[in-house]
Amino acid sequence: MTHSDTGADPAAPAYAEVPSTKINPHIPHPARIYDYLLGGKDNFAADRKAAEALVEVSPGTREGVRAHRAFLGRAVRHLAAEAGITQFLDIGTGIPTQDNTHTIAQEAVPEARVAYVDNDPIVLVHGRALLTGDPAGMTDMIEADLRQPEKILADPAVRRVIDFTRPVAVILAGVMHFITDEEDPYGLVEQLKAAVPGGSRLLLSHVTLDFADQVRREDFTKPYDNSSAPMVPRTHGEVLRFFDGWDLVDPGLVEVVTWRPDPVEYQEHIPGGHAWAYGGLAIKP
Repeated sequence: MTHSDTGADPAAPAYAEVPSTKINPHIPHPARIYDYLLGGKDNFAADRKAAEALVEVSPGTREGVRAHRAFLGRAVRHLAAEAGITQFLDIGTGIPTQDNTHTIAQEAVPEARVAYVDNDPIVLVHGRALLTGDPAGMTDMIEADLRQPEKILADPAVRRVIDFTRPVAVILAGVMHFITDEEDPYGLVEQLKAAVPGGSRLLLSHVTLDFADQVRREDFTKPYDNSSAPMVPRTHGEVLRFFDGWDLVDPGLVEVVTWRPDPVEYQEHIPGGHAWAYGGLAIKP
């Protein structure tokens, strides 16, 4: 999708296969807001407006989003190249961009298998391009919602890609902060944790306001108030709770920029000095 200087949103041919009733261009969606902040073009005016409002509150948002994406890449690379994980269930993957999970994993382990899950039909359309991964492995994408983990786990496409008798890396990168307390975020994660065997990993990152004492929570979350999923920042202790019963690997749950930083990876300056997100990786005993 491209957009002109007038703010128009002409639909790209790819979107013709998505029922118009499933896409509301007037309601911001987290995946499309994230795409815009990463410099992508697969977004609508409403998404761009919400993203710019977020940048106004937090001038380091764009840089923080890129730092968050870099954390995901480092963690996936560790899982595939060092931990020997060959199966990945990536939930809330967002619109494909550079350095996707299957690309990084299959660089280290060509036979790696990746099942992507997202609830935005636009993500699904773009996700079909992911099926050109390494022929030794397997990649698929389904449209489903994290709020219904039982449907994700029972989906035939997921079952075709993932063997749940072998260790799986469950990836929840930047998605749990779109699940409200009323939607039982911890219970949802526990269902996913219970579905995988010992030796599996949980890779999770989450937005926080722990580094932003000067920012009011309601100001930070307001751009998402009218979106398809409101933003719920959580504290270190609240994010840590998602890993209950599993063993965190070093350096634990930390700000994403400090999780095993690559000495040769460029670390751009983030206005305000913080990425406003925690990241961690844990092993199921």
